[in-house]
Amino acid sequence: MLLAAAMIIFGFIVLIWSADLFVAGAASIAKNLGMSPIIIGLTIVSIGTSAPEILVSTTASLSSAGDLAIGNAIGSNIANIALVLGLTVLVAPLMVEQRCMRIEMPILLLATFGVFALISDGELSSFDGWLMISVLLVLVALLVRLRVVDAELSEETATGAMPHLTKGRAWVTFFLGLVLLIASSKALVWGAVFTAEELGVSKLVIGLTVVAIGTSLPELAASIASALRGHTEIALGNIIGSNLFNLLAVMAIPGVVATQILEPAAISRDYLMMTLLIVFLALALFVSRKRSKASAGHAYLGRTVGTMLVSFYVLYYYLLYSTM
Repeated sequence: MLLAAAMIIFGFIVLIWSADLFVAGAASIAKNLGMSPIIIGLTIVSIGTSAPEILVSTTASLSSAGDLAIGNAIGSNIANIALVLGLTVLVAPLMVEQRCMRIEMPILLLATFGVFALISDGELSSFDGWLMISVLLVLVALLVRLRVVDAELSEETATGAMPHLTKGRAWVTFFLGLVLLIASSKALVWGAVFTAEELGVSKLVIGLTVVAIGTSLPELAASIASALRGHTEIALGNIIGSNLFNLLAVMAIPGVVATQILEPAAISRDYLMMTLLIVFLALALFVSRKRSKASAGHAYLGRTVGTMLVSFYVLYYYLLYSTM
């Protein structure tokens, strides 16, 4: 157990650090090849923030631990909204732009209900997985196109924290980050699976809790940092983008590897909780927009919403452990 705990802690630390290396290297390679900073930010950097979940899901699926991968995807989305966004709003209330409410939030809602329609039969098949990934690629292309032509997107937002390395260093950083991502994800999955077996806890629950929180740490750090700097649209955008990747890529991977028979609780308890949180967030944005006296078309998420979200997360954990 001590070795397993050490591997989990080691896996988390290296996973988060190597994800930063991977993003810095990939973004710098793209920039050196002449790719637009906006495109880099909306594709490589966005995917990079979900790299820990993607690598853990792939490793778990190939290790016959598909339940852990599915739990990671659903648990990360619950943590992103209830914990990450909740704590972010408590630190600095968010002003949300109209674009997020008109485009990004509806897309997340549609993706959530669409995936539920696919898995409501209790299976995540290869067809389901490939369909989810195909939809994600279409959505990424659509969002990139909309954002590129959006005149509201300033150059500072597009390039503010964009990494840039020389050609040789970029490639070294990219491959080092990739190798460490793979190694750390293997260590994390081994430790999580061993712990689940020793404690008699299902791999789904380990994925929903320990692994989900650990892989959501980059989103927590990025969202709070963005909110403190006044880039509130980046804070919420990071969470919505990460949830889309988790739903349509991280959760799809186990199905692509092999058809997964889902635990009933994964749908009736966990996926339902994730859906309710997303619907609650959408309603909070809608109500706030109607009541807000701020600029037309904007919504405001205050500390009341943050308190409710964190409370929901605590209640979910109580529900999770009371039904184990």
